[in-house]
Amino acid sequence: MDAFETLDPRFRAYVLPNAPLVKLGDGFAWLEGPVWFADQDCLLISDLPNDRILRWTESGGVSVFRAPSGFANGHTRDRQGRLVGCSHRHRCVTRTELDGSVTVLADRYRGKRLNSPNDVVCRSDGTIWFSDPHYGINTDYEGGKQKPELPPTLYRLDPGTGELTVAADDFEGPNGLAFSPDERLLYISESGRQFDADPVQCIRVFDVAGDGRLSHGREFHKVTPGYADGFRLDQDGNLWCSAADGVHCIAPDGTKLGVIKVPFRVSNLAFGGRNRARLFICASHTLYAIYTNQRGAERP
Repeated sequence: MDAFETLDPRFRAYVLPNAPLVKLGDGFAWLEGPVWFADQDCLLISDLPNDRILRWTESGGVSVFRAPSGFANGHTRDRQGRLVGCSHRHRCVTRTELDGSVTVLADRYRGKRLNSPNDVVCRSDGTIWFSDPHYGINTDYEGGKQKPELPPTLYRLDPGTGELTVAADDFEGPNGLAFSPDERLLYISESGRQFDADPVQCIRVFDVAGDGRLSHGREFHKVTPGYADGFRLDQDGNLWCSAADGVHCIAPDGTKLGVIKVPFRVSNLAFGGRNRARLFICASHTLYAIYTNQRGAERP
């Protein structure tokens, strides 16, 4: 079966017709939070309901990196190459230091506990941005039922000063997020309230000022079927986004260019491998990868 569905001629330049969709592992619960470590030639992913972080390498396959993990979800790397992650169970954002110790970077805002930090990215100025919906504390499946103390919010953290500020608070369920390659835009998935019959779901985009302030929030694209969870951008500013039927490639003008078809619902993805041209795909209980003819804009 052809893994690619081309909807716009521009998509043909990004795919390799002879590159298969390869299964790297299965039998997990729900995969999330992929992050590529080029210097270690490995991928870290969260097996969220199983409360562990997994490590994949080409030579060794899948092994356990950390368990328990605090029901870890999203991950990124900071400017020093350290792992920054989101914990549902402990309702915080952490950083794994180069010696392996773990530092809590943020767990409260104005004295109230965060909800369940979901996904996280770092800007080139060192600031850490993360979404904080209620999803992880709504059920016992992803960390345990707990009472939310704050509304769903997008935060910006200055790790140097420890200052945590609200970047945007007009979300029902902020989820995946990523900066454009020039960092002038911030894309955020609005996944809505978890148990709403007809939730508000779309990808929003904000203009980013030099000092990090957001403005002109607007709808960028609505993913169908399903909704957008996690996504990454490539070096040309195209957004590669999770969906119910695979990975959608969306141009900077909001046009859906094509689809990488995947057998199971995709939650998140990351560019990695040689030249950042391999796309690693978290699809429900299965980890896939496929080579593309495009390079991710991953940083650092």
